[in-house]
Amino acid sequence: MDSRRTRYTSSALARQLTRLTGVDAPAPKHGFAEALSHWLGWTDAISLSAALGATPASPAAPVSARSAAEDVERIKVGLARAIAEACAAPSQPVRGSRRPGATPPEPAPEAPTDYAHYRQRYQSMQQAMEERIEPLRQRLRAQLAGAWADGARLAAVDAVMEQVLAAREQLLMHGIASQRLEKRFQSLKPAGDDAAAGPWLDTFRQDMHTVLLAELDTRMQPVEGLLAALRSAPSHP
Repeated sequence: MDSRRTRYTSSALARQLTRLTGVDAPAPKHGFAEALSHWLGWTDAISLSAALGATPASPAAPVSARSAAEDVERIKVGLARAIAEACAAPSQPVRGSRRPGATPPEPAPEAPTDYAHYRQRYQSMQQAMEERIEPLRQRLRAQLAGAWADGARLAAVDAVMEQVLAAREQLLMHGIASQRLEKRFQSLKPAGDDAAAGPWLDTFRQDMHTVLLAELDTRMQPVEGLLAALRSAPSHP
């Protein structure tokens, strides 16, 4: 078995997309370093070289890795909660809660059976992840840069890598909602344009929830790496 393929398809996001669509991820033609060389423009290469060769400034005051970890956990938990809410079924009225003579409760709204609704929800969650994770990553870089010299160099490299890979990552991630999940939705939906909501839609919402959590895990990986580096600083509270 090609070891490059094993590494590429071992991520939770790749596994979930393969499970839902039945289409296995193609094996990469090049190793990561070689592929990265094709993605880097000459200006990117100069920036990366400068980050690797720079002499960092003297470390600032010690940084609390515990505080940084709490910041990471808070953002991750908040996004996971928002994902769960975005994928939840419409609320159902509570049985037996109405007093005699009281106004009947409004019926629960019908679950939309048009994929456009779920595409919009998925893309909204992607935007929420971008808006919360990017500033978190910047904060961690700033903390890492103030911890020790090697940390400052790593923070500089991470800033360049984020800039280089941002457009490619956005293209790939946005393709999930516009292609992969739509195929899954259409494969589950019964024939007919007026197919009613049912167990098939519950299955799709659960699938969407699982994929969003896997995407969150993927987007958090650079953050987790910066946090691990911060924890390995020579001295921190």
